[in-house]
Amino acid sequence: MSLLDPIFLIIAALGLAVLMFFLGWIINSKIGKNNVALAEEKAKKIIEDADKEAKHLKKEKLLEVKDEWLRKKQEFDVEVNQKRQKIQATEKQLDSREENIEKKFDLVTRKEKENKEADKKLTEQKEVLDKKHAELDRLIYEQNVRLEKTAALTADEAKKMLMENMIDKAKTDASQFVKEVRDQAKVDAKKEAQKIVVQAIQRTAVDHSVETTVSVVQIQNDEMKGRIIGREGRNIRAFEAATGIDVIVDDTPEAVILSGFDQFRREVARISLERLISDGRIHPARIEEVVQKVEAELEEEIAREGENTLIQLNLHGVNIELVKHIGKMKYRSSYGQNLLQHSIEVAYLTGIMAAEIGLDVNLAKKAGLMHDIGKTVDRNVEGPHALLGYDLAKKYKEHPIVVNAIGSHHEDIEMEHPIAALVQAADAISGARPGARREPLEGYVKRLENLENLAKSFEGVAKTYAIQAGREVRVVVEPDKVDDNFSDQLAYDIAAKIQEEMEYPGQIKVTVIREVRKIAYAK
Repeated sequence: MSLLDPIFLIIAALGLAVLMFFLGWIINSKIGKNNVALAEEKAKKIIEDADKEAKHLKKEKLLEVKDEWLRKKQEFDVEVNQKRQKIQATEKQLDSREENIEKKFDLVTRKEKENKEADKKLTEQKEVLDKKHAELDRLIYEQNVRLEKTAALTADEAKKMLMENMIDKAKTDASQFVKEVRDQAKVDAKKEAQKIVVQAIQRTAVDHSVETTVSVVQIQNDEMKGRIIGREGRNIRAFEAATGIDVIVDDTPEAVILSGFDQFRREVARISLERLISDGRIHPARIEEVVQKVEAELEEEIAREGENTLIQLNLHGVNIELVKHIGKMKYRSSYGQNLLQHSIEVAYLTGIMAAEIGLDVNLAKKAGLMHDIGKTVDRNVEGPHALLGYDLAKKYKEHPIVVNAIGSHHEDIEMEHPIAALVQAADAISGARPGARREPLEGYVKRLENLENLAKSFEGVAKTYAIQAGREVRVVVEPDKVDDNFSDQLAYDIAAKIQEEMEYPGQIKVTVIREVRKIAYAK
């Protein structure tokens, strides 16, 4: 009985499991059938709703298409009506033009008939005039023959005599008239020019300093000279190579001389040497370091100098590159005259003269300040400084009046504005001041010789004398070849030729002297 109980329990458990499986299968089958039925109903309902929605959408789209068709039809009808109206208007215009053409054709036909009749009349009149001209020529010829017999001169001889008398008379009258006009113009122009120039000069006071080619550096004692030279001259060679300036160490007590034409490099050398002496460390590496540092500092100072100059003149709107070139003028000279000081003075003079005659003062001052800016361009660039400055100012989009004044102040190009003439006059005034510029003796003598020879090249000139340091040339003429009327014209011609062919500071006065001496002896 003990063995059968477990078996019975196992059989009973298996039977119970089969029964439970069977019951679960039956229940699931019923539930699945119910779910399928519900799903079918839902699908049917969804299909019905989709069919209704599709019909509704179809109806709406049909209505939209119908409305769009009606709108397009209306637009088409409007466009057709407009085109029809244009065609009708064009047809009316063509009909009107056709009528006008027919009228003009009739008018031209009528004019041609009238012209033919007029040509016929003109031909008849021309024949009558030709007959009258022939008769008039015959009468003139007979009259000339009678006159030649009466005067004992041919027509050509009488004409030549009359023309010579008229030419001489015209020359004399013209010379007299030109002299009167020129004298009056000189008086008026001189008064006005003197007033403007004197006012301009009196209101400017720029100091002039004569630039040299050497700078002197003071040292504490002569022992420092040996340190500057260095072992076997290595320090002085390094310094000259770095600065491009010659260093002269001679017997001058407590002084070293720096020699060079480039003022900027000479200033770099002077400051660098003073710093090296003060520091006490003098060797090639230190020399290169100090020189580079001083060059950078001076470049910044150049920019500041340009800005300060513009502030001093109350000028604005100048390109930064042009400002640097203005600052560079401080280290340039012309005939021993500092270029920046000269340019500032020219700016003041030009501005004052522009104010007197009602021109733009700021443009005038800017043109005066930058008239010699071409002298700051690299020396390796060839060309006249006026044209170099012209290109530089044009490159940085300076005002056209300023650009033209820069390029034309030595007449390399044509002047286009009165400010250019003012710049040229102010430049001459600044350069002509006593002590403003230096001129080598050889060049001075050569200029005087050229001045005398140029004046002597005119016909009728006997002697010439250059006086007042070349500011005046006196011309003595032969009295039998040059009369009083032509003396004035001669002075004008000599002045014009001097202005055209020579270069000189300021102005040159031409004085023509005609002296007639009559000598008689009482016996």
